[in-house]
Amino acid sequence: MTIVTLLSRNINLTQLSKLHPCIYGQNVRFWASHAKFAEHKSLEKLRNIGISAHIDSGKTTLTERILYYTGRISEMHEVKGKDNVGATMDSMELERQRGITIQSAATYTLWNDHNINIIDTPGHVDFTVEVERALRVLDGAVLVLCAVGGVQSQTLTVNRQMKRYNVPCLAFINKLDRMGANPKKVLQQMRTKLHHNAAFIQLPIGLESNTKGIVDLISQKAIYFEGNFGEVVREDEIPKDMNTEVNERRQELIEHLSNVDDTLGELYLNDTKLTEKDIMNAIRRSCLKRKFTPVLVGTALKNKGVQPLLDAIINYLPNPGEVENYALQEKSDGEYTKVKLSSDRDDKNPFVGLAFKLEAGRFGQLTYFRCYQGMLKKSDTLYNTRTKKKVRTQRLVRLHSNQMEDVTEVYAGDIFALFGIDCASGDTFVNDSKLELSMESIYVPDPVVSMSIQTKNSKDRENFAKGIGRFTKEDPTLRFTYDTDNKESIISGMGELHLEIYAQRLEREYNCPVILGKPKVSFRETLCEPCEFDYLHKKQSGGAGQYARVIGIMEPLPPHKNMSIEFSDETIGTNVPKQYIPGVEKGFRAMCEKGMLSGHKIAGIKFKIMDGMHHCVDSSEFAFFQAAQGAVRDVFETGNWRLLEPIMLVEVTGPEEFQGLVLGQINKRRGIINSTEVNEGWFTVIAEVPLNEMFGYVGELRSTTQGKGEFTMEYARYSPCVLEVQEQLIRQYQESQGITIAQKSKN
Repeated sequence: MTIVTLLSRNINLTQLSKLHPCIYGQNVRFWASHAKFAEHKSLEKLRNIGISAHIDSGKTTLTERILYYTGRISEMHEVKGKDNVGATMDSMELERQRGITIQSAATYTLWNDHNINIIDTPGHVDFTVEVERALRVLDGAVLVLCAVGGVQSQTLTVNRQMKRYNVPCLAFINKLDRMGANPKKVLQQMRTKLHHNAAFIQLPIGLESNTKGIVDLISQKAIYFEGNFGEVVREDEIPKDMNTEVNERRQELIEHLSNVDDTLGELYLNDTKLTEKDIMNAIRRSCLKRKFTPVLVGTALKNKGVQPLLDAIINYLPNPGEVENYALQEKSDGEYTKVKLSSDRDDKNPFVGLAFKLEAGRFGQLTYFRCYQGMLKKSDTLYNTRTKKKVRTQRLVRLHSNQMEDVTEVYAGDIFALFGIDCASGDTFVNDSKLELSMESIYVPDPVVSMSIQTKNSKDRENFAKGIGRFTKEDPTLRFTYDTDNKESIISGMGELHLEIYAQRLEREYNCPVILGKPKVSFRETLCEPCEFDYLHKKQSGGAGQYARVIGIMEPLPPHKNMSIEFSDETIGTNVPKQYIPGVEKGFRAMCEKGMLSGHKIAGIKFKIMDGMHHCVDSSEFAFFQAAQGAVRDVFETGNWRLLEPIMLVEVTGPEEFQGLVLGQINKRRGIINSTEVNEGWFTVIAEVPLNEMFGYVGELRSTTQGKGEFTMEYARYSPCVLEVQEQLIRQYQESQGITIAQKSKN
């Protein structure tokens, strides 16, 4: 019997606490005060939001405050807290030890009779796929910025992800209590670096240790947060010394809105007195169109500014009905057409849902879903449109971090989870097998770091296989391969921390300690200039032989395409019959998997087949497959090849007195400085550095800056590597293949 059932029978709170002090670990106070939560809410009363930001901007702390003020939890705990409890949303033991978010966590709560589904996402670039798939299924987001750090490297990444999925957002400038807090500078950075049409809708009353409250520019009132935990919100008159600034900032807000909202612009030009409702409606309209970003301020750690942020989420971010969602339907000619999905919260339309995250739960695989259309009930049958498999929904749950509450049905706009569904991240599910629909997939970046991995004890191989199988299924940016040439297992991911975390999880969760080898960078091989080929593949061994000839040219692609490979069929006539062309393309693409220069993948080239020859008996698709491979080998011998290496955008911050040493370190690592900035005793350096030079940098930076320096990096592009590195890599590859330079020269 659930808490909601007990409450519906008019059992009072005292009786309830005796009967069910905790069901699924949930807080009785929340359910007692919000028993109507389980009721079927209208679309307007629903919000799906994500909390996204750069590392250490206060996302998890902010989420903890939101859960407390909405009555979802009875007491607050800090990230890496002294009481050894840790924040609610950091449920993994590793997260609590390190004080970082590793996995995105979902929860749901209630504020002013509105259901709010929240996903707290990691800030570290190594776990960027968690942000990617969260934003794919959310309708709105809160972009958290540190009042000292401002717009940082991962802020730029998160902003790009929001733009990719067209997600409207609010900005919350956090950490006003920190030394050197400067929200005005952060607003300016939002305009210049993120290119947001942004303006304050709140101003802080005092900064750093003098942070007392905030001023609401729309209602023109001061708001103070009192009580032991800031739970008492008190409105008052604006401090007299702030009147001038408030009037200026309010005027600035109206001007920024008038530029993008015709309705408010007309009222403003006609000198009509603007009401609170006029301004709020204009903010909502322009925010939904991503033409304006309202900026709120506060300090989550000191319990100031969180309740007004919750009000802003409800007032300005969209409900699921205000977001247009489409599915793709395949036509008979192989093309796709867009089908608009209905967000009505009823069962009139067929169910369409997207599996966006997988996780191993206590009762099997837990699959996070977003319902885009229709309704799903417990025990309904679902169809995976990719695999065409049929599954039955045994158990429907809503999530609160690592705790869950069973539900009997979900509707369009809901975020929920299912147990026992075998699928991949990004699969579309429907309840009608005739519906050939698929949702747009989730963008998954390619891994940039590879390391060799092996078990410490050979008896742990079975556990290792189970763990790796689960983790690669849950995290699409984690790849596991076996290198047959080097006879070693390779694990690839988004950074050293990413791989280190999974190594620790293998030991903790599967009792399988592993050894990680030196990181290997994903270099690429490419052509420097066009090279012609004319290759004849001819083999006769009794019976039908093999015959294929391919003539054409391989040429480099422009720099902005240096990570792709292209194939072009430019044959005229019947010298190479069209049914053999796929064989040529397959042969070319197979050769691109491993280059002959250093063993890395080939990229940035185009294979043009222009002519050839075939034999009416001996030719086959396989013969042309072999011929294409032979042509690529010929081009390796005659062409001019070079290696490309990943270049990372690195942002380093630290005390000003260490700036010279840090710049020297970056130059030593072949870095190119893009910009430097000094602000109130702290410097920020943005540089482009080859990934191959970044290993071990964290230790060097910390020792140089007395532990105060920090750096973040993200993939920028691939660029030709220096001759010295290229020769070293080629030499290492040849030695690993048992080929000495002397042997090669004899051949």
